Amino acid sequence: MSQIITFSVDKEFSGRLDGFIQQTGYKNRSLFLRDASIHFADFSIRGDLESIDENRQVDGTAIVYFQHHVEHKLAELRHSDKFQITSYHHNCLPSSHTCVDTMQVSGEAGAIRGMIQELRNINDVDKVEFVLAPFRDSGCC
Repeated sequence: MSQIITFSVDKEFSGRLDGFIQQTGYKNRSLFLRDASIHFADFSIRGDLESIDENRQVDGTAIVYFQHHVEHKLAELRHSDKFQITSYHHNCLPSSHTCVDTMQVSGEAGAIRGMIQELRNINDVDKVEFVLAPFRDSGCC
């Protein structure tokens, strides 16, 4: 069941908010504010990968852009016993002349931080990002 929550803002803020909504492709304020609130609260409570306790179990997606000839180095990381890769996808991006791997990763935050750091220090790895999955106490999986 939905509940309506209202609040007041000045015209400048309202205009900036409408600009953010348009730029991000949201259809309305309610959905934008819902997602922004959840994201802000999640980040405020747990932080990012760098600030989470090293022993905390986390899930997320690693995104790695690289030159094809270093793929064997990524394969070594994928077979590590420090974390689990539950899904892996490789794609070649012809217009940017690069490859991209996406990996669903589960493990302790410290081990995943180490993996990200190791990836960033491989020559011809162009960009590495890690997106934490939301923490929930219950849900679909």
